[in-house]
Amino acid sequence: MKRREEVPKEFTWNMEDMLSDDSAWEALYKEAEEQLKEYEAYKGRLSESAGMLYDCLKLDDELSLKLERIFVYAKQKSDQDTANPLYQDFTARAQSLSYKASELSSYIVPEILSMDEALLKEYMESKNGIEHFKRAVELLIPKKKHTLSPEMEALLAGSYEATQSPSQIFGMFNNADLRFPVIKDEAGEDVQITHGNYISLMESGDRRVRKDAFTALYGCYKQFRNTLAATYSANVKQAVFYAKARNYSSSRAYALMENEIPEEVYDNLIKAVHQYLPSLHRYVKIRKKVMGLDEIHMYDIYAPMVSDVKKSVPYEEAKEMVKAGLAPLGERYQELLQEGFDNRWIDVYENEGKRSGAYSWGAYGSHPYVLLNYNDTLDYVFTLAHEMGHALHSWHSDKNQPYTYAGYKIFVAEVASTCNEALLIRHLMNNCKDRKEKIYLINHFLESFRTTLFRQAMFAEFEAVTHKMAEEGKSLTAQTLCELYHQLNVDYFGPDMVVDPEIDYEWSRIPHFYTPFYVYQYATGFSAAVAISTKILSGDQDAIDGYFEFLSGGNSMSPIDLLRLCGVDMSVPKPIEEALNVFDSLLDEFEQENEYEPI
Repeated sequence: MKRREEVPKEFTWNMEDMLSDDSAWEALYKEAEEQLKEYEAYKGRLSESAGMLYDCLKLDDELSLKLERIFVYAKQKSDQDTANPLYQDFTARAQSLSYKASELSSYIVPEILSMDEALLKEYMESKNGIEHFKRAVELLIPKKKHTLSPEMEALLAGSYEATQSPSQIFGMFNNADLRFPVIKDEAGEDVQITHGNYISLMESGDRRVRKDAFTALYGCYKQFRNTLAATYSANVKQAVFYAKARNYSSSRAYALMENEIPEEVYDNLIKAVHQYLPSLHRYVKIRKKVMGLDEIHMYDIYAPMVSDVKKSVPYEEAKEMVKAGLAPLGERYQELLQEGFDNRWIDVYENEGKRSGAYSWGAYGSHPYVLLNYNDTLDYVFTLAHEMGHALHSWHSDKNQPYTYAGYKIFVAEVASTCNEALLIRHLMNNCKDRKEKIYLINHFLESFRTTLFRQAMFAEFEAVTHKMAEEGKSLTAQTLCELYHQLNVDYFGPDMVVDPEIDYEWSRIPHFYTPFYVYQYATGFSAAVAISTKILSGDQDAIDGYFEFLSGGNSMSPIDLLRLCGVDMSVPKPIEEALNVFDSLLDEFEQENEYEPI
């Protein structure tokens, strides 16, 4: 694997577009550090006048923007080589400064919520610029009963730095310290397992390679199961603590309220998925039959069911495929994709120490960025489409919203990315001339449902149960976590699947569990995206126009209302059920293309 300095420049992201160099970061850091002192001038005085309140909120916005840029630059530089001590230090300092800002500004919300409602309304109707913050202030009102005294808010804010340790420990362990074994590939050559190549190994047509990769990877996590259970447990306890401190009924209620999402949405997802588990069981049975297996194991689930279709896609070809698939979104969207491809928005290939996986991120005022670990597989073509969906969602929100409202809620974050994937797969299926390749693509779409809807719903169920256990005072030991995770796999994959003991440790390698109650939004976002992409492909111009309003909406309205612009209502189970009906129809199509008796 190449060291960072060996990667050709054109395949790395251009961080200079955000900050010119490390010295510019240091200068901005010092500027923000000095400006933090200005918070003190407003403390205890927000009710004095509309001007005082406006000036304080304006300061808070200005500092938030600077702190965002400071943190994002440091973290992205660290992610490109997690073992680099300079950017480890930058990231730690950026986090520390953010925590200090939270502590110094912690009086703002309690003071606003303690104001006389008539006086606050009068202030918000002033014509001094404060009307800009109307929605931001309105979002605070439901938090009134969850907001503590200024002294207690300062204490909680001061505790955040210490309580982030579980996530930081897991990140360093998983990305910088953990090393996986070497196995033999299909040709008998040595290959070291990495986060970046694991899935491609699991897609191997050689079952021995899949099994070796599976057992080797989970064998590593098994060695550290008690440490990882303690780390995960500490993160859950942290979430439970803050929920209790703020008088929420649960950590889930706290997390969902922050995103303006009713808890029924979470429950609707799990209930709907449970109703359709027989469809997933049917998929497992079809897979077992098509692959000609006496027993189907967890390490067989990623392998393509069409063994003699090789789909190796070099990066340059992947970019053209993505552009063609997203053509229904119009010429301007195409131009923006090309701008990102040409101007180094993307960090393309894996290098030694680079953070695993993929993401899109950035700071307001500069273009978005995408981190990949591209490996020439069809999966990564979809990952490119997915992450550019995030990137162009951010681009549209940043261009059309002020900083205060540009940052869209997590609930809608996965919609644009998954809509891109749905458009791309439909394009590839519709333009496919080869029957076996068509079957391969249907298989890929089915896998998108399995991994993004079913699997993320299973993760969501795991989170809901583990957080409830912690709230009831039950211990989250390695044994209890593994037993729970094993049973969930049995329930989800059904009677045909041999649930290998190694999969019991999968919970210990999922980074998103350290952002509690995040993963369910992959499943809800996927469901919304299937509905939206169907409308776009039908040529529904109102839906297309509504979709670009949605992309441009940022946080200017609630996530549920933003999705209604596209004609999708996530407050009811219907979009999830409709997506699962598409899964059923794909199973039918797969069986028809394979020309054998339906299961």
